[in-house]
Amino acid sequence: MSPPERVAARRLRKSTTREPIIQEPDVHEPAEAPAAHGASGADGTDEPEATRRDAGVTESSRANRGWWDRNADDYQVEHGTFLGDNRFVWGPEGLDEVEAELLGPPEELKGKDVLEIGAGAAQCARWLAAQGARPVALDLSHRQLQHALRIGGSFPLVCADAGDLPFADASFDLACSAYGALPFVADPVRVLREVRRVLRPGGRFVFSVTHPIRWAFPDEPGPEGLSLSGSYFDRTPYVEQDERGRAVYVEHHRTLGDRVRDVVAADFRLVDLVEPEWPAWNTSEWGGWSPLRGNLIPGTAIFVCERD
Repeated sequence: MSPPERVAARRLRKSTTREPIIQEPDVHEPAEAPAAHGASGADGTDEPEATRRDAGVTESSRANRGWWDRNADDYQVEHGTFLGDNRFVWGPEGLDEVEAELLGPPEELKGKDVLEIGAGAAQCARWLAAQGARPVALDLSHRQLQHALRIGGSFPLVCADAGDLPFADASFDLACSAYGALPFVADPVRVLREVRRVLRPGGRFVFSVTHPIRWAFPDEPGPEGLSLSGSYFDRTPYVEQDERGRAVYVEHHRTLGDRVRDVVAADFRLVDLVEPEWPAWNTSEWGGWSPLRGNLIPGTAIFVCERD
């Protein structure tokens, strides 16, 4: 594991206000990652080295803040049409909250305070606002939230780490996260406990992540992605690192049992676990997700949790 490093994301004071907060990136953090060794990309720049190694809370947070800031523009160009500007999609399968109602019937969302974690361009928060809810969209990436500003919306945007939520206790009725934060953090229980803290009694938290079984297969959408390539039980994080060995992207693997135990350890009650099937209408490919693979193995796991 790399030596402890200063957390790039500055702590925000706990706040009871609902004013928009756009925090500028830490002035001590490099605007660009150092040149990485490995294969050269099509533009002649070096690609980071992909490896499997330990990566702690601080290194993971810094790496992923930088990665999403650098790649937010490309991500929104590539996936913006699928995600829409005000659509609530739980994952690449295209399961829509309009149909799933995992947060509850849309008519019951009116007037609810809802926190979206890992909001990106805040598409889900925008849909929630259209239902009459009062969302707050939080993301680690300043650049992702600039896309939220570009698209527009009257709800607050907050740039902060999900492991240190800048809100008072019992501030929200609901919380949600569609592939946000949890796949990228080294300490998911810390995040879950923070979410529980800011939820009111009886509050619900629904989050989606890459289905853990996918870690045993190559991240390929075609036939080559249907053969086992590693152990499902290997929890070593996937890390892309620069020439100095510093992580520039980190993703953490938890087994299905690990995720359930994390939920319980954070004092949530797990009320449902949804594994969306690939629908016939969806002919899109998204990384390793595809109709071919989606009809054979699950790609997404959605955890529906409640605070008693």
